[in-house]
Amino acid sequence: MSEDGNNVKPEGFTRFESLEEPGFTEEISVALDEASSYSKNKDSNQIYEANPSEDTKQPTASTTSELNRNEEKNTGISFSDTSITDIIPLSKEESLQSSESSETKMAEDYYPAKFPTGRKFKGRTFNGNQKGFDLESDTFTVKLEAKGLQEFPVDIVKVKYVKYLYLDRNQIKTFQGADPGDLLGLEILSVQENGLSAIPLEIQLFHNLKILNASCNEISQIPKELLQLGNMRQLLLNSNHIETLPSGLENLRYLETLNLGKNMLTSIPDSLSSLKNLKILNLEYNQLTIFSKSLCFLPKLSSLNLTGNMIGSLPKEVRELKNLENLLMDHNKLTFLAVEIFQLPKIKELHLADNKLEAISPKIENFKELRLLNLDKNLLQSIPKKISHCVNLESLSLSDNNIEELPKKIRKLKNLRQLHINRNKMIKMTEEISHLSNIHSLEFSGNQITHVPIEIKNCKKITRVELSYNHIMYFPVGLCALQSLDYLSFNGNYISEIPVDMSFSKRLVHLELNRNKLTVFSEHLCSLTNLEYLDLAKNQIKTIPSCISAMVSLHVLILSDNKFEIFPKELCSLKYLQVLDISENKLQKIPADISKLKSIQKLNLSNNNFTHFPVELCQLQTLEELNISQTSGKRLTRLPEEVSHMTQLKTLNISNNAIKDIPKNIGELRSLVSFHASNNQIHSLPPSFLSLKVLQSLDLRGNNVTTLPSAIYKLSSLKEINFDDNPLMRPPMEICKGKQMHTITCYLQRADERDEKILDKIFNIVANSITETNFEFLQQKLNMASSETSIPAKTTIPLNERIYQAFVKWKAEKNVLFPATALREQLFRALNMIGAYDIMDKITALNLYTSAIKL
Repeated sequence: MSEDGNNVKPEGFTRFESLEEPGFTEEISVALDEASSYSKNKDSNQIYEANPSEDTKQPTASTTSELNRNEEKNTGISFSDTSITDIIPLSKEESLQSSESSETKMAEDYYPAKFPTGRKFKGRTFNGNQKGFDLESDTFTVKLEAKGLQEFPVDIVKVKYVKYLYLDRNQIKTFQGADPGDLLGLEILSVQENGLSAIPLEIQLFHNLKILNASCNEISQIPKELLQLGNMRQLLLNSNHIETLPSGLENLRYLETLNLGKNMLTSIPDSLSSLKNLKILNLEYNQLTIFSKSLCFLPKLSSLNLTGNMIGSLPKEVRELKNLENLLMDHNKLTFLAVEIFQLPKIKELHLADNKLEAISPKIENFKELRLLNLDKNLLQSIPKKISHCVNLESLSLSDNNIEELPKKIRKLKNLRQLHINRNKMIKMTEEISHLSNIHSLEFSGNQITHVPIEIKNCKKITRVELSYNHIMYFPVGLCALQSLDYLSFNGNYISEIPVDMSFSKRLVHLELNRNKLTVFSEHLCSLTNLEYLDLAKNQIKTIPSCISAMVSLHVLILSDNKFEIFPKELCSLKYLQVLDISENKLQKIPADISKLKSIQKLNLSNNNFTHFPVELCQLQTLEELNISQTSGKRLTRLPEEVSHMTQLKTLNISNNAIKDIPKNIGELRSLVSFHASNNQIHSLPPSFLSLKVLQSLDLRGNNVTTLPSAIYKLSSLKEINFDDNPLMRPPMEICKGKQMHTITCYLQRADERDEKILDKIFNIVANSITETNFEFLQQKLNMASSETSIPAKTTIPLNERIYQAFVKWKAEKNVLFPATALREQLFRALNMIGAYDIMDKITALNLYTSAIKL
């Protein structure tokens, strides 16, 4: 469920225009046509696209609203501010594999250099196979990402004519050894995520470099040597530590893309305006407080990203940005918009979310090309009527403002496809919305709406409606006539009845009706045969109709916090159900028919009234997650051994019960990844627990555990642990507070060594102090067979040595099941039984001594 309904993200994209050099344009266009979606798109709000030629350029579509992704054909390939590898010129074979994960294809992505024979190339002679070095081919790429390289791959560039070189995610700090003669053809160099503290000065050798990606490093300044590369088209330096821009920027006269997002810039120099060919500029998440006037004199600028700064106003000179299409200024401190901004005729996307705007000028009517407008999280009380002149507007997001009503002329926005007005002060939904014939997504959650007009049925293309947390008492029957509707959220209203019209919503896939006033599970819901997700939590439902079996597509059913006292057997007919949440009810038993849930994977039964663990659950062979914790209601005292039958179980939550023992066969749950057993009465972990080889999370807070098994290190996958609020003595609680397995295992290993030494000393004390008669009694108490330990009377071996050897054998037999500390306790109790108090005093003294110092 999306309560905030805020789907319009602060993103935008643009396309390059053609490059001025025809040869480069042709090469890059061919490369782009065969590029794969390699980029991870890590952390930028701005998406760029490499330029196609002018004659193939398409209109820009909105990326945030996903409005035209399937309708407009994009001619460019997008790449993020952290990776330019989307424009890698792959071979046809690689292009066919581009949909696969870059991680699983890493070995196949790197094509080794080929060795041509007897051919002159660029003034040099090569020996080897000539195949792959045709100037018109696309095999000029070397990809060496994440190879652990610490030096520039000089040998490879000496034997292969390289145009596109990718060295991302290595540890290369210098380009030392690079020969400019080997790199005359290098056009693209990507060295992101190398931990570079500076761009190597040898960069000046790469005279033909057109694209440099040095993002995600530790670079603090841009060297002047970089500014000598006059052929540079794209420079990506985002996610570094750059504080200032150097002089000499005018040398980068062909630069079209400059990404300096996520640095530490506090100002922009006037010299930036000399970049007359700059089209895309990303300055997001810096420390800018002023919208520099120098930004206003970039005649070709089409996309400007200033998201996440501290800019309070726009200069009047902003009117000079006549080619600007995308302006991103989310998360700033704008209190008003200079009217000059409305003189920008080509604006298509305007992102102004999370500012302090109180009003929008009626001059917004000038934005004839505007397609996306995001004004979320401002202080707006109204929207100007003249927004109706923005006839190309496709996405309008006004969530988290103080708007009470929409202008009636909103009906003129015939191209509007997304209208999001969540968390405002809307009292009613205007009937004018019914004229938005192209609307797909309508979100009015978190308002004070009491009624949805019947005319909404005229919006035939609606697929998503969110009206959660309003004051609606009657289910809007107009919505039931929307044949394309597949997502409907009505949480937190006052609906008490489902109308028969609901049966007509045949395409509905997702329905949320939690926190309403429903007293029955309506039979009309059972007609929704395509429904996959149904949330009816926090109502007053007691029973389930038998016709629920008709809901053959239902995968997720949430019935928590209702009035069920008996588990509804009718649910057992849902053979495709994967997730069932029936927590927070009054259930006491589980029917045997639950075994019919052949597809169930997640089951939440927490906070019911079970008096014992429902053994019937152990029949669920497909179950992966089970929650039977009890923060309220009765508490379980036992976990049955049959739980081991759920061999697919990955997560088990038995927290907040009164369970004392973990089943001895718990180790048979070979798939268990998370075990939550906090706030019980568990005193120890059984030996088989150490067989849970894939266990990653263990929560045993608030139990009675005093000792952790020494072999806990065998749980090699364990990452998250919590032993707080236990009377731990071995290891002590202060060792466990850091929740670090390494610390705990190291302590236990040292403690084992120490305990072994102490036990050996005790063996010596007893052997040197006990009489042969008393030792015979001791053998009986310790179940030491005398036939195995006795030595013939004529032997010359001293008594104390014979007794010591008997103890060693006894330890070898018992140590499989008992640690040294347990054997020590057994021996002490046996000595007490035979009355060997003088020996006990010596052992007590040893214990006091060893507790003070380490052996």
